[in-house]
Amino acid sequence: MSTPQLLMIEDDARLAQMVSEYLTQSGFAVSHAGDGASGLAQLQERAPDLVILDLMLPDTDGLDVCRRIRALPGPLAKVPVLMLTAKGDPMDRIIGLELGADDYLPKPFEPRELLARIRAVLRRRAEASAPAAASAHSVMRFGSLEIDRDARSVTVAGQGAELTSYQFDLLVTMAERAGRVLTRDQIMEAVRGRELEAFDRSIDVHMGRIRAAIEVDPKNPKRILTVRGVGYVFAKQQD
Repeated sequence: MSTPQLLMIEDDARLAQMVSEYLTQSGFAVSHAGDGASGLAQLQERAPDLVILDLMLPDTDGLDVCRRIRALPGPLAKVPVLMLTAKGDPMDRIIGLELGADDYLPKPFEPRELLARIRAVLRRRAEASAPAAASAHSVMRFGSLEIDRDARSVTVAGQGAELTSYQFDLLVTMAERAGRVLTRDQIMEAVRGRELEAFDRSIDVHMGRIRAAIEVDPKNPKRILTVRGVGYVFAKQQD
């Protein structure tokens, strides 16, 4: 089994060294970049399994780096991104998720929590890449919407829809339970992500991104519906 490769883009050299040593002891190989430009260069030279991305960098901000990663060609655009944000600034987290970050962790943080979140993201990726038991049932169709679980791809009327790995897992979770109302806690548990923090709106942000990718009119969704005060439901009957 190969050692998971992590790229940490962080300008705090002391923090980066501490985290790198901890993650190395936990079975990861960690490379470090002190600014956005060198981080992007390293990523394109050798694609990591996950990027740990600080929001505040000396040459740019993490939001711009995340945006540029998602604009890269091919598999590079789908590299999972875990963003480090300033504690108490939910807007940065929301924007990061909207740009395609898979998760976020406020500073200061416990290395053990960072490790747990990294493992959760990589576990979801590994499970999603495992061969399906019944390949013939890997594609779900709802009108013009097609979700291919094996290929991890989504198309609407034949056009590809861009989703992060986490957003794809959320969509599959909803589609497999079409017609059932799910709470935010149930959705998070189903994708084996982290537990919800109090007043955490990350699911809502991800759902907004999914709607933007698969709905004809995201402001008037027909596929993923909000059940006020409860959660969400994936509509059985669609276009």
